[in-house]
Amino acid sequence: MFDPPAEKEARDQRFREVILSIPRGKVASYGQVAAAAGYPRYHRQVARLLRNCGDTLPWQRVAGSGGFIKTKLDSAIEQRLRLEMEGVRFVGKHIDLYAHQHFFRTWEF
Repeated sequence: MFDPPAEKEARDQRFREVILSIPRGKVASYGQVAAAAGYPRYHRQVARLLRNCGDTLPWQRVAGSGGFIKTKLDSAIEQRLRLEMEGVRFVGKHIDLYAHQHFFRTWEF
């Protein structure tokens, strides 16, 4: 999927705004972030942005659907640790979404 640079930057900026709105102790899926930003079905682009953001965004608050951590092993360990430090509980290998799922109010964006 090729996007002109200006369009890609505008889309990535919307993703950043949405990710920054996720409160401490809550999580959202890649798909939820994309949809809240106005780009449904762009979950892979959200993942790409987070993979390249360093620590400029709270990347640990975005997980796969069902609350599963989708990053590679070292990053997965760090993501779980960061989430636990924020008070997020796990049930086995996935996040307890009943307690920690963030629901976006898209009319605020």
